[in-house]
Amino acid sequence: MSDPIPSPDEFRAKLTPEQYHVMWEKGTEPPFSGELLDMHDDGSFHCASCGNLLFTSSAKYDSGSGWPSFYAPAGPGSVRTREDDTHGMRRTEVTCARCGGHLGHVFPDGPGPAGERYCMNSLALKFEEGADKA
Repeated sequence: MSDPIPSPDEFRAKLTPEQYHVMWEKGTEPPFSGELLDMHDDGSFHCASCGNLLFTSSAKYDSGSGWPSFYAPAGPGSVRTREDDTHGMRRTEVTCARCGGHLGHVFPDGPGPAGERYCMNSLALKFEEGADKA
């Protein structure tokens, strides 16, 4: 049995104000500002709030969008998606499947087999160096 998931308010003490804004107030970091944008080391990307495995370095690519991009999540239970009609746009929001924290959006213009581009906020991710852990 896994540990209970803290509430968003409990995450406030664990995260920086910027991380909290992105993950629990559905903010977005400025393009080309994230520390994981140019990360090309082998490893895995986890939820900054709860540690859930989200993506692996083998699925990361340079999309030119200004945010870390992946063509697939680490596994079928890594992320969840839902329609997002905020800011006058129709997009698909990506959240952590474990805690529900906002990660970014997925778009239908990626290079992988499914043609998806998971455009994530660096602030929502925590990188763990080493072999892909999918």
